Amino acid sequence: MFFRSMVQVADQGKPQLVLLHGWGMNQAVWQQWLPLLQQDWQVQALDLPGFGLSRQCPKPYNLAALVELLQPQLPARAVLCGWSLGGLVAIELARRFPQQVQALALLAASPCFMAQSDWPGMSARIFTQFQQQLSHNIAQTIQRFLAIQALGSPSAKEDIKQLRQAILQLPEPQPEAVLGGLELLQHGDLRAELARLPLPVYAAFGRLDTLVPSAAEQALQQLVPSAQTHCFAHASHAPFISHPAESAAWLLHCQQQLPA
Repeated sequence: MFFRSMVQVADQGKPQLVLLHGWGMNQAVWQQWLPLLQQDWQVQALDLPGFGLSRQCPKPYNLAALVELLQPQLPARAVLCGWSLGGLVAIELARRFPQQVQALALLAASPCFMAQSDWPGMSARIFTQFQQQLSHNIAQTIQRFLAIQALGSPSAKEDIKQLRQAILQLPEPQPEAVLGGLELLQHGDLRAELARLPLPVYAAFGRLDTLVPSAAEQALQQLVPSAQTHCFAHASHAPFISHPAESAAWLLHCQQQLPA
């Protein structure tokens, strides 16, 4: 277990990897994946503000405030692995503090979560349903979100069970963080910022993902021609849970491609 805002691994000679979780989650979501990662990385898992053990919830809840709170926890040079909402946060961290970021690894993440006329993403209709449900029952809405994340995965029931068990190990997220995080997904568009980043970008998608569709892989390649992308053929929105070994191998491949 690693519930102190980050994981500390003894081997200081390994490259630094920082994990940033998605909406409604917390750092415990990585616990089953961690043993595989520790073979090749020194790992730190951070709670986004207002989630898990990070009880400081900025007002307004925006990317600028989030990265200001997270930046002091970053090591000197790290690969940032952002999953879903964590991908937006990772992009903003890299933009604001490039001296602390060696590369970006976006996992089932997109610089623009919502579908646009020129960008594949989540439909406004489904997103509006989430917003409406949040006003009635936050916990129930997060549970539904968990189910959608695993849709299409061959191990969907087990994936949902693992996600649920993980997040329940830590305190419930603060309502302001849940609402604010959803607004970040709705309005966040960091495509231009991502395209200008002077560092390596790696991105992996799930072919069966209904939240960040696999079509975003081609869109991201056009946006950042130097980006190296991958698509997990049988994964949905949480490849690190449904396909942990394959996901860890992808990250190791990213590490091996880093400039010396």
